[in-house]
Amino acid sequence: MDEVKGYIEANKDRFINELFELLRIPSISAQSEHKPDMQRCAEWLAAALMKAGADRADVMPTEGNPVVYAEKIIDPRAKTVLVYGHYDVMPVDPRAEWRTEPFEPVIKDGRIWGRGADDDKGQLWMHAKAFEAMCATGTLPCNVKFMLEGEEEIGSASLYKFCEQNRKLLRSDIILVSDTSMLSLQTPSITCGLRGLTYMQVTVKGPDKDLHSGLFGGAVANPANVLARMIARLVDENGRIAIPGFYDDVRELTPAERKAFNKAPFKLADYKRSLAIGDVEGESGYTTLERTGVRPSLDVNGIWGGYTSEGTKTVIPSKASAKISMRLVPNQDYRKIARLFTAYFRSIAPKSVKVEVEALHGGMPYVAPTDMPAYRAAEKAIAATFGKKPLPFYSGGSIPVISGFEKILGIKSLLIGFGLSEDAIHSPNESFGLEQFYRGLETIPLFYEYFAKEQ
Repeated sequence: MDEVKGYIEANKDRFINELFELLRIPSISAQSEHKPDMQRCAEWLAAALMKAGADRADVMPTEGNPVVYAEKIIDPRAKTVLVYGHYDVMPVDPRAEWRTEPFEPVIKDGRIWGRGADDDKGQLWMHAKAFEAMCATGTLPCNVKFMLEGEEEIGSASLYKFCEQNRKLLRSDIILVSDTSMLSLQTPSITCGLRGLTYMQVTVKGPDKDLHSGLFGGAVANPANVLARMIARLVDENGRIAIPGFYDDVRELTPAERKAFNKAPFKLADYKRSLAIGDVEGESGYTTLERTGVRPSLDVNGIWGGYTSEGTKTVIPSKASAKISMRLVPNQDYRKIARLFTAYFRSIAPKSVKVEVEALHGGMPYVAPTDMPAYRAAEKAIAATFGKKPLPFYSGGSIPVISGFEKILGIKSLLIGFGLSEDAIHSPNESFGLEQFYRGLETIPLFYEYFAKEQ
């Protein structure tokens, strides 16, 4: 590994400059006007992987955005690692809250600032450069494949079919993913569980046009008022989701499991201070760690209707809408939850309005065994670079396609992310610490070395 470390040290400034090129491409999958940017980003990555040492690197079309597939096969009999990542990023809204240009990355206070700096361009770039370092020094101990998609932030709809059609091409021993976070640099962790996701959009419709709120107010149902009342009925006063049947498949942790889960370092005061909030909120009877890791949740992600521009306009809007997500825990099925949500939301609507409910996307929860060879290799690699054994950790986030990989390809995924909570992914002012980037670069080659030796 000394040769690899030397190569990384000699080229680390170039690695960052190349990452900046990648970050400048506004590959926002949720917005159709960025469709050309998705293609451009995929082509850029394919060229970069070829230059890094891949035997082949292709931009493969799907029904949506293309998948970048690359590989280097050193020996068909050797173990094979499939690296998964995504090159699409979240929209930058609200734009006014950014302190830097979202797609003009800068380094400040030891961090890279820009959309995608962590999620997931910065993290997938660690893998590309670790791969390059091992290829350049002739130290790659196993076969490596890359599968980089452009739809993770919108549900990975096209990737499921891509996997079904390319099972042989994607055959591997483990899927390696860095799209998650660690507890901290002082307390490294490996994500061994992800919550699932059900994402809905609802619309409440009233009159056939916007109405004057003075002439009609108090006599005609206001869809925005009704929507607010309906949303308020989704979660009760104890923080429990009120949808009938929602908790039917949720397994309660035993007292011993809860005790072990809450051993992870966590200071409530620091948590509140980091978010500038007066107090936490959630399901009664559970800690903040439990609420964000092993309990389901429901959140309004966006809500709109009526007049929202500058000044005043006194109207009763003809309709109001909201986007609502539910994070799920093991044994919950996102399709069942979508059906339960739809039935309940419609049942609580008054006769004065019409309701439309649409399931936008979702995915199953995922659990990774801590006794599989890849986990043991990652544990050793992280311990070597961080100086302490990593903790297994259940993340509150979701990567819906991960459970799809297991179902379609029959391959487990290993989640070794190097993000931190302060990276503000999905938010304005996303960033990624240079130390996190370099720790990842140091850890990934060690993982390959240890995994190649695992029985």
